Amino acid sequence: MAKSVSNPEIAEDLLVATFQLGSDGGVFGVDATLIQKVVMVGELTPVRHAQAYVAGIRNLRGRIITVIDLCVRLGLGAVEIGPESRILIADWKGEPVGLLVDRVEDAVAVEAGGLEPAPPNLHGVQMQKLLGVFPSGERLAALLDLAAVLDTDERTGKAMSNEDKRG
Repeated sequence: MAKSVSNPEIAEDLLVATFQLGSDGGVFGVDATLIQKVVMVGELTPVRHAQAYVAGIRNLRGRIITVIDLCVRLGLGAVEIGPESRILIADWKGEPVGLLVDRVEDAVAVEAGGLEPAPPNLHGVQMQKLLGVFPSGERLAALLDLAAVLDTDERTGKAMSNEDKRG
């Protein structure tokens, strides 16, 4: 999905996997075609000296998966792991990565042209990682740019800015 934050229009209908993040239950989503499966959290092994957003690693049927806490990554606190918490397994650059969320919601069809720009008063981490917003039931959900969420500077482990990616 090669969309830019400045032009959030989608060229064709999109199926979005939605989930809740944060204590206020904000609804977010990612392109469902990027999600391979959804699993229960299970036991996470902490990784010493990893970035704060790395919740740990998990063995999933013989494959070691790095699990990213999406709340931490988006500056929304941390996922409080409970009975409804889940890990969305996504393929990222040929490797599986886990996205820890508070609760999985549903799959929502977003029609071409149905994605609205993110509100201009959002700043920082959230604005850099959103493609736009769309209706999800009676609420608005934010479509995450998975590339912006997962791309990091390999030297520092920090999120790359749009300027870093360009040059």
